[in-house]
Amino acid sequence: MRRFGLSMIGGAVVLIALLALSTIYGTTQIPLGDVIEAIVIGLGLSEAEMSPLHRIVFDLRLPRALFAAVIGAGLGVVGVVLQTTTRNDLADPFLFGLSSGAAAGAVFVITVTGDVLGFWTLPLAAFCGGLVASGIVLLLVHGLRTNAPEKLILAGLAVSFLFSAITNYLIFAGDSRAAHSVIFWMLGGLGLARWETFPLVCAGLLVLLIYVFYRNRWLDALLAGDVTATTLGVPVRGLRFRMFFVAALASAVFVSVAGVIGFVGLMVPHIARGLVGPMHRHLILTAAVVGAILLTGSDIISRLLLAPQELPVGIVTTSVGALFVVLLLIRSAKNR
Repeated sequence: MRRFGLSMIGGAVVLIALLALSTIYGTTQIPLGDVIEAIVIGLGLSEAEMSPLHRIVFDLRLPRALFAAVIGAGLGVVGVVLQTTTRNDLADPFLFGLSSGAAAGAVFVITVTGDVLGFWTLPLAAFCGGLVASGIVLLLVHGLRTNAPEKLILAGLAVSFLFSAITNYLIFAGDSRAAHSVIFWMLGGLGLARWETFPLVCAGLLVLLIYVFYRNRWLDALLAGDVTATTLGVPVRGLRFRMFFVAALASAVFVSVAGVIGFVGLMVPHIARGLVGPMHRHLILTAAVVGAILLTGSDIISRLLLAPQELPVGIVTTSVGALFVVLLLIRSAKNR
């Protein structure tokens, strides 16, 4: 309990500091006083006129910082759910075709249809693509009539390869002028962060947290294996399907507005377990905080590394993730 409390307090302090840095630093550095003033005016707590500088803070940087925190938290919790239900330490949203399906939907819009529904076209297409991919995975596993986690992983990999091939075909056959926006979106970015879509990502995170908290004891039982969990009254097959569906729904929401941001869902559960242990009541909240910190910090780096040009945040998280996996392999080899 003490470790959990210290982790939450320390994580909250670090996250607040990163959120402040995210609104202060960018192409142009904005003083903290102007940032606070912009937020006060934007929230309607002051009758002063909002200047262009204030609009940069309140309409662009602040929603972007909050998007990074919410999406990072969500991807971290999704990683915990998938790693527990599949008993695979390398499971994350991108292993099951969720992100490749969303990418195919977004690339279809960019290269073929265009913004037929205005601003919402790209998020809606990506969301639908992610749901279609997850639906195919669930249908495959249901058709096999098995609850083995390795079958779920294989089905996810097959769907991921299929939608990756569709995405590559669309890029090759589509308008070459759209290639830059396609590549940037597939590598992940928070350029679509707007107040209009903020309730969407919050809803995705809220649904995920509510259900996972509701079934946290069943997830704890899965840690002991399917047989033990069944003897404890856990409907293992049904739980695995429902957890995957909720994780797929949340992942589709996150990917629909931020693109394909890799390795967050893989790294965060390991870090969180090292802080508070494997029991899900504390692990879920810790993973959410760690994920928010990781993605917010990565977004700051992506904006400053090649300023004034913006680097896709997925490049930063993938680079950190590759190093993390190497360290994980070295650690596991030493423990043998």
